[in-house]
Amino acid sequence: MNGIDSGCCGMAGAFGYEKEHYDGNETAKRVSMSEPPSSIQAASGRISGYATPEGTSRYRNRFPAAHPSHFRERDGIVLGSIGIGTYLGSADERTDRLYSESIARAVELGANVVDSAINYRFQRSERSVGRALRDLVAQGFGRDEIVVATKAGFLSFDGVPPRDPRTYFVKAFIETGILDPGDIAGGTHAMAPRFLGHQIETSLRNLGLETIDIFYLHNPETQLDTVDQREFAARILRAFEFLESMVESGRIRSYGTATWNGYRNPEGSPRHLALGELVQCAHEVAGDAHHFRVIQVPFNLSMPEAYLLENQTVRGQPTSALRAASELGLTLMASAALLQARLSRNLPASLREQLPDLASDGQRAIQFVRSTPGVTTALVGMSQPVHVEENLELVGQPCVSPDAIRTLIDAA
Repeated sequence: MNGIDSGCCGMAGAFGYEKEHYDGNETAKRVSMSEPPSSIQAASGRISGYATPEGTSRYRNRFPAAHPSHFRERDGIVLGSIGIGTYLGSADERTDRLYSESIARAVELGANVVDSAINYRFQRSERSVGRALRDLVAQGFGRDEIVVATKAGFLSFDGVPPRDPRTYFVKAFIETGILDPGDIAGGTHAMAPRFLGHQIETSLRNLGLETIDIFYLHNPETQLDTVDQREFAARILRAFEFLESMVESGRIRSYGTATWNGYRNPEGSPRHLALGELVQCAHEVAGDAHHFRVIQVPFNLSMPEAYLLENQTVRGQPTSALRAASELGLTLMASAALLQARLSRNLPASLREQLPDLASDGQRAIQFVRSTPGVTTALVGMSQPVHVEENLELVGQPCVSPDAIRTLIDAA
């Protein structure tokens, strides 16, 4: 299969908003539920708390039939090997409802990682996550059992695309003082501290939460189309300083980078990100106690660069993004496990022969990702409960051996 060079997750086009254009299977077992749920409604009306070692361990105990390879522990938090993503879909009420149902069903079946972004479906995906979380708390799930991640970086609409996007952005971000025109790269991307603060507060409101477990800078490599490496490093430093203050305030628990090209491009090429340099930046900001803990990288049968390409350097040695993250003590989330459903059908017969016991090509593609050494969670976009149920049949299945990963890549 051929790789894909186009990006994802951002706004399509710049809308003329560059600086020079602006003037001024079975529901989870209810084990240990004699004790009260850890989540309570805060005075704000939002759900308080965050994922904890105790809560996520309790979540794992709900699934005695899960294969031991399904749950993984990182920084004391137990995460499922499959998580649910919320990127694709129409900006309408029907899709909102289906996402909420799918997220709730995923958590019921063993997926306790929920991934979103403020710009996904113009903020509607975050709001669908919020509705699902309220339903889950009402069922008896604790907030401390579920890892909620979101992202910011791309300018987003609110609910629906406006008739005049440029005017909308000027009124929403420039005239309010949230952004200076010089902060915006490529007409659609920013990571200035004031903007990040606004986005975090908006995401918390959308999600109905007091705290976000993982907050990602979304495709920060987009900035490299506009600014040089020196300015990029300065912007990263300011962003990390601000995000550490967000951890201290309790609004987020950790932060990271969610990328498309950054950890896939060859070293020295445009939009390449050096993971070691980002970790060093976090050390400069907060020392060993920094909260730069997670990265998100697209990885699947058609995009295996994070496993194959030695485009990172750790302790003077070239290595892949997957191995670099592990050596640097970072949790790695693999996005696009099904490549927007393109890997859920028509896989080569040679690959099917390698995984004959699985029921569908979608299961085979997910099995490859979650089994790859260095991957903590395979993020799978799912807006249909029936797809959730099919894909999470893997919870009870063992991962394939590390030795089989290269064979599967070759078979694809």
